[in-house]
Amino acid sequence: MVARIKGYRASDDIETSLRYAEGHRKVLEAYGIKQVTSTKHNWLEDPNTYVLIVESEDGSKIYGGTRVQVRSPNLKMPMEDAIAKIDKKIYSYVDAIGDYNVAEFCGLFNSKEVAGYGIGSLYLCRIAMAVSGLVGIKYLMALCSPITLLMSERIGFEILRDLGNNGTFYYPKEGLIATSLIARDLVNLPVATDEERAKIFSLRENPSQTVIENGRRGELTIIYDIARWL
Repeated sequence: MVARIKGYRASDDIETSLRYAEGHRKVLEAYGIKQVTSTKHNWLEDPNTYVLIVESEDGSKIYGGTRVQVRSPNLKMPMEDAIAKIDKKIYSYVDAIGDYNVAEFCGLFNSKEVAGYGIGSLYLCRIAMAVSGLVGIKYLMALCSPITLLMSERIGFEILRDLGNNGTFYYPKEGLIATSLIARDLVNLPVATDEERAKIFSLRENPSQTVIENGRRGELTIIYDIARWL
């Protein structure tokens, strides 16, 4: 299988962003999830929101995607309002970091068509971490599911235990647990594993490259095309 990962500012390609948003909505609804703060479309024309999508080689299908949404005076991060329902300290915590210094890694999904290849998790996580440190932010935050927690820690995230119940919340609905995460050093990634740090640094140094990966469903060729993001 061949897939292309491309990145761009949301405001530069609203048509593709709408396709990404629709794909995210459909996947969530398939799991019975309808009210998620990261599905709001207030980021579509935001020049400080970056979109990463995984698409077929010819661009006809979107297999998955994610966003890096930088906090600004005009747009909070989706996780702020989500966490505030349980712990309002999230607002003062992020205020102390400051606008333009922090972003959220959010809106991550992959279609069932490519489940098992790692498209909607590991590869998008790596590339988001790789370039986040190059767009001027100091911290990257996220909410993750129990399934993706270990992987998130491997690429450089730590559990943000100052919020919620030692970092956990019921989100996006009762019975589902989300963990708040933060990466505090996007340049050096000191808590990432050696293997993941090397792969992230490679993507940072060469954001246009082709890599062959092997996963549970076989060989996957990934064409990284994110140079225009930087």
